[in-house]
Amino acid sequence: MQLQQLFSPSVQHTLDVIGIFVFAISGALLAVRKNFDVFGIAVLAEVTALGGGLFRDVVIGAVPPAAFTDLGYFLTPLIATLVVFFLHPHVERIQTGVLVFDAAGLGLFCVSGTIKAYSYGLNLTASATLGLATAVGGGVLRDVLANEVPSLLRWDRDLYAVPAIVGATMVALCIRYDVLTPLASGLAVVTAFALRLLAMRFHWRAPRAWNRRSTVTEE
Repeated sequence: MQLQQLFSPSVQHTLDVIGIFVFAISGALLAVRKNFDVFGIAVLAEVTALGGGLFRDVVIGAVPPAAFTDLGYFLTPLIATLVVFFLHPHVERIQTGVLVFDAAGLGLFCVSGTIKAYSYGLNLTASATLGLATAVGGGVLRDVLANEVPSLLRWDRDLYAVPAIVGATMVALCIRYDVLTPLASGLAVVTAFALRLLAMRFHWRAPRAWNRRSTVTEE
């Protein structure tokens, strides 16, 4: 099944652009907090928004990647850069709303990434892994460039990768049992989205090592 079967091409493109914009906002906001100049803000916005999809497309051989063939994908993070550059105090105040849209983008991209990877001939495990990479890869690159420990590796951050893993795994299982329908794909998106929202609401976090006795000073 191709992703276009879930939504029409125009609707899918609109959802992609919205997800890219929200991811770009998060990258640009981190750049502002790090006191980057306008070029640094733009770089972090582009990397956060497009990094996961770019990695996926290179791995599966979908070249040139969509980030370079669709001008809208490339320009959207630049628009986010301008918004944050001039209005970042206002954007910070609606951070909760941004996080909600980010959760929606997470759900959409983990599912779309898994389906696209499978459609290029990868096995189910690899497809789900690339679905996860599509959803969180940009955020990892953002944190590395900003000289921070990636958020999804930090114990003191609400679950982020786990909802994406669940969504990607649901798609892989649907493919395995030949029940991948638009409804099933949409359910996977909603499940990942809902899990991320619940993690933010109740501060769900992954457990650390059993009987941990580390002497490392916590941040």
